[in-house]
Amino acid sequence: MELSKIVITGGPCAGKTTAMSWIQNAFTQKGYTVLFVGETATEFIRGGVAPWTCGSNVEYQKVQLKMQIEKEKLFEQAAKTMTSDKILIVCDRGALDNRAYMNELEFAEVLKYVGSNEVELRDGYDAVFHLVTAAKGAEEFYTTANNAARTESVEEARELDDRLIAAWTGHPYLRVIDNATDFSVKMRRLITEISSFLGEPAPYENKRKFLIDYPDILHLESMPNCVRVEIIQTYLKSAAGKEFRIRQRGKDGHFIYFQKMERGGGEPEKVDIERRLSQEEYLKLLMEADTSMRQIRKTRYCLTYRNRYFEIDVYPFWKDKAILKVPVRDEDGDIKFPKFITVQGEITDDERYRNISLAANRDL
Repeated sequence: MELSKIVITGGPCAGKTTAMSWIQNAFTQKGYTVLFVGETATEFIRGGVAPWTCGSNVEYQKVQLKMQIEKEKLFEQAAKTMTSDKILIVCDRGALDNRAYMNELEFAEVLKYVGSNEVELRDGYDAVFHLVTAAKGAEEFYTTANNAARTESVEEARELDDRLIAAWTGHPYLRVIDNATDFSVKMRRLITEISSFLGEPAPYENKRKFLIDYPDILHLESMPNCVRVEIIQTYLKSAAGKEFRIRQRGKDGHFIYFQKMERGGGEPEKVDIERRLSQEEYLKLLMEADTSMRQIRKTRYCLTYRNRYFEIDVYPFWKDKAILKVPVRDEDGDIKFPKFITVQGEITDDERYRNISLAANRDL
């Protein structure tokens, strides 16, 4: 069974309700059993449970997050009993959406209440797709009339949209769908993004890579839309023509683990197979490390800028440069880089800057 769990999130009046219908139609036709986890906040507010009816906002957030987690667990439990070969669980908002409605102290209290942490909640989903509010770029279509739980003004919607993107920033597969096109094309772009993630036929997504000046770390860490992620990548013994690696990803002592096998030639013929590991499985696979290769340790700064996702990889053996990665599609135009990033040059096709090449270079 192939079971994937994704989040559809976004600012107010972004098109989530319509998106669910598009997803149902598109992926049922592709042979998926599509399961939908409804938006918990809307269910609660319509039922009379809200931040303004509970004792405090933090008390409301506790019950909402607990309900979100439990609902998803039950959907996954039910999915595993089904006979379908391909199951897609679609969450109408996920656990980290709650963070946009809390300050840091409230968020810490809620995490303690549910017995979890930010990395576990954020990266427990396979992919996150953020639909940008109509209040950014499609203001004439912004309305609160189609959702009784929506009360935000245009300016409030924009601010909430920013906070939601910031809450999910740091996820290994976050995609932002803006309003650069009309609404129907926006929906088709979403379906294309999900198809690409699932490995279904869709325009191939690349990552362009750039060598940049060593960034101002203090500035990055002060940005509300930037998240630091610590990564350790270990290459395992593998047959010729294959790359077999495992990765630890997280921060502050909280980590998730992945195994990835890459085979074939260059893009787009290359095939990647990835799965989540338990900590026990990860530690066991570490015993199969290729000792001729160094472990790649890096600090990744994930940030959003003008509705585009950027990843800055900072390595301990470089003090004058870093690597910037930008997910792109063929139809994308010029990349607008943040002003605080100085690009030295593009290295997308430069084999010297692949992780496996850095791991093999003992002189660094």
